[in-house]
Amino acid sequence: MPRFYTPDALIAGATAALPEAVAHHIRVLRLEPGAPLTLFNGDGNNYDAILAAVDKRSASAQVVQATAHDVELPYPITLAQAVPEASKMDWIIEKAVELGAAAVQPLLAQRCVVRLSGERAEKRLAHWQGVIVAASEQSGRSRLTGLSAVEDIHKWLARPSGEPTILLSPRGTQSLASWAGANPAQAITLMVGPEGGFTPAEEDAAIARGALALRMGPRILRTETAALAAMAMLGGLWGGM
Repeated sequence: MPRFYTPDALIAGATAALPEAVAHHIRVLRLEPGAPLTLFNGDGNNYDAILAAVDKRSASAQVVQATAHDVELPYPITLAQAVPEASKMDWIIEKAVELGAAAVQPLLAQRCVVRLSGERAEKRLAHWQGVIVAASEQSGRSRLTGLSAVEDIHKWLARPSGEPTILLSPRGTQSLASWAGANPAQAITLMVGPEGGFTPAEEDAAIARGALALRMGPRILRTETAALAAMAMLGGLWGGM
């Protein structure tokens, strides 16, 4: 059944106007009035609905009922990802959403090839928000992964954190698997560097602020692999996948 996100409130028995992008998708799928839909707005519910009307620029649906739909990880993971080049960040965000990430914090580090600020950063954030919505629609999540503004790593590190921060680094003397196996499931932040990794100074700054440097194993993983492998590993050890 087609599944779509709308940011608006959904009330059983009411008719909901759907976003223009959803209306376009409905037209591409050639859905006709009367077709069943599933809607969600990020409140943790799925909403059964019936397509009421569709035209060139708009669509609406009759909301039938809400059903609780909790598929979130029981231990929220925030991914603090240094922004890589080209479309790699799209891939990382899409897969992190599928794996259950609660939030994504894009970071700018010294070795980042991409430099984002001002209007360019805002456009990129809007694009990534669209990636999150599409991945949520596909993966069946009913809550959207949070997305923070792009921030310099040192400014971000200066902010207090109420949860353990894991710095994925070849310098780590303990593996993520052994640490996770010895600790209970809990909210954590995963720090992943750009191509070439964080600089030693950046890693030292993170460790000085309480981050725990852990390695993924004997092989060096690419930036677009590291976070996803880490999340999958945690899912295998802590459950929730």
